Amino acid sequence: MNILERFSLKGKVIVVTGGTGILGKAFVKALAEAGCKICIIGRNEERANERVRLVNTLGAEGFAVVADVMDEQSMRAAREQILAKWGTIDGLINAAGGNIPGATIGPDESIFDNKIADTIKAIELNLYGTIIPTMIFGEVMANKGAGSIINISSLASSRPFTRVLGYTVAKHGVDGFTKWMSAELALRYTNKIRVNAIAPGVFLTEQNRTLLTNPDGSYTDRANKFVQGTPFSRLGDPSELEGTLIYLLSDASAFVTGETIFVDGGFNSWSGV
Repeated sequence: MNILERFSLKGKVIVVTGGTGILGKAFVKALAEAGCKICIIGRNEERANERVRLVNTLGAEGFAVVADVMDEQSMRAAREQILAKWGTIDGLINAAGGNIPGATIGPDESIFDNKIADTIKAIELNLYGTIIPTMIFGEVMANKGAGSIINISSLASSRPFTRVLGYTVAKHGVDGFTKWMSAELALRYTNKIRVNAIAPGVFLTEQNRTLLTNPDGSYTDRANKFVQGTPFSRLGDPSELEGTLIYLLSDASAFVTGETIFVDGGFNSWSGV
């Protein structure tokens, strides 16, 4: 098999949780261009169907499942729908997550005024919302003896961000879960199933828009600090995650597991001096 063939994902069945989000859209587009069969999972039916139309216009096959990553039975029902339609699952992208407004500490608030219940919700969404789908869909890949799982980490797992406690804690957990699951699957099942994570740099999304932009669309002081701390001196574009995604799903990364790959314009590598 030559190098181009090792990158091929043609005909693979890939599940994308959070496929209705901004990063999810970039992932779905890349998978469609790669010739995958794509199941888009999200809670917004209208947006999920919109993603399916995008997939169809790119000449690939997709379908939407309205489900909640925090609900085990919902995920099991989604798995049965996928297996009934395509008979297998080859990959999973855990793109559901993000911060929630109530879990963000205001710049003038005491950290002890933090809404604990909302912080817990942010941890659950990002960490449990990764663990639950992995356990449900990963079982199919483990039993067939092959597959690739990609979790979404964050710069916050390496360089903790102020004001977003729950998100920071959760993404540390995602990195730990990625390592743990990669080892367990390889040791107990096969070295043909892999688990890795992508840690995006700072991208403007629905979840962080109020943190990074002012009402007039200009960058906040926080966004400007991110730009100043990035050697590339800009925020990332979701399309810049696509190459790493395809690599980690494909046989081109056959000996890569348990890793978190940063796609961040050099933010994590730079001391600031």
